[in-house]
Amino acid sequence: MDQSRWRALLQVRRVRFWVYLVSLVAAIVLLSRGNPAFIAGIVIFVIGLLSSVMLHELGHFVTAKKFGMKVTQFFIGFGKTIWSTFRGETEYGVKVLPFGGFVRITGMTSAEEIDVADEPRSFRNHPGWQRMIVLAAGSFMHFLFALVLLFVLAATIGLPNSNSTTIGLVAKCVPNSVHALDNDSCHNSLGTSPAKIAGLRPNDKIIAIGGIKTANWSQLESALKAQKAGVPTTVEVLRNGKDVVLHVKLAHVPGRSRAYLGVDAAVVFQRDGPISAVSYAGSQFGSTVSESVTAVAKLPAAIPYLFSKNRAHTPAGQISSTYGVAAITGDVAESNLGWQIKVSIFIGLLASVNIFVGIFNMLPLLPMDGGHLAIVIFERIRAWFARLRGRPDPGLVDMQKLIPVSMLFFAVLVGLGTLLIAADIFNPVHIQL
Repeated sequence: MDQSRWRALLQVRRVRFWVYLVSLVAAIVLLSRGNPAFIAGIVIFVIGLLSSVMLHELGHFVTAKKFGMKVTQFFIGFGKTIWSTFRGETEYGVKVLPFGGFVRITGMTSAEEIDVADEPRSFRNHPGWQRMIVLAAGSFMHFLFALVLLFVLAATIGLPNSNSTTIGLVAKCVPNSVHALDNDSCHNSLGTSPAKIAGLRPNDKIIAIGGIKTANWSQLESALKAQKAGVPTTVEVLRNGKDVVLHVKLAHVPGRSRAYLGVDAAVVFQRDGPISAVSYAGSQFGSTVSESVTAVAKLPAAIPYLFSKNRAHTPAGQISSTYGVAAITGDVAESNLGWQIKVSIFIGLLASVNIFVGIFNMLPLLPMDGGHLAIVIFERIRAWFARLRGRPDPGLVDMQKLIPVSMLFFAVLVGLGTLLIAADIFNPVHIQL
């Protein structure tokens, strides 16, 4: 190809890339109704998700290269190519639909026809243990990414600690019921809150109520239980380094056992040391794995409730599509929460998504990596039994026979994904922020 034609082709690809990018941005703007914070939240989530995809494929790519396999393509997305470049024998690029990615390794199955010269470097020609490592590397990268995210969260952003008696919010009113209290409602309230009348402020640290010392929020609640509503008492606070004693008459909220002051704890973020951060990451990883496995198991039972009015209170309230998680990220971004809370929620969501995807990808079903891994394991077990009988290795599984099953599962997967997206658009689950 001459240089002028090459330049023309490159220019066309650049135009296609920018047209696609502008179209994607326009779609995000329309879906978010132009709210800048919401847009920023979705863009951040999309970047995080694409990073996860790249790491997944990088796991396959690096291990395949390490074992000497021939890798011909490394792409993000599916469909038509909008940009690509060659480095050595591998083509790197971006495709039009950013819903995943792939690494093309020569000779992945017995059905693939390849050049005789490439056979020694084909995937199928390598030992079973090497093929298993390459197949599992994608999910491993998801798990590793999640662990790193959780470690960074604990070590740099910090973990929320609401056990302090520092005031974060002073209520405006006395709610007329426990339900109104739980929903922060001042509709038909019983008057101004005692805390507001007494002059309590955010960032005041309560050190005693009615003479009872309060070192943590649990002790503060115990001190409130010891007081009687309507009876004047004292609240001692630490304000700007000085002790201040305020006089307050606690109120009564119908249906609530203890007297009502009208303050909420400030969320204080505390950074963990390296060892504690590792412990936190491991603990959260384990609990998220358990929740993800439970979510996968409950998926069939959740489908009938996806479009029910009370979806949030059914098994369908525990599952969501990528669109739904992106919308939650947008909601968090446009909320009035502090930046540390926003960042911690985003990191937690991204870590959870990676763990779920890593587990789901390991399901022993084609075309998932777990399905290919199950085939390799089956081949090795079958070869072992053949050796015990003194027979030759039966070789690779005939993938032609498995194509109908693979296509059926893929169709189910696409249908389920479409159903989840539709449910998240037309019957979303709203979270309390």
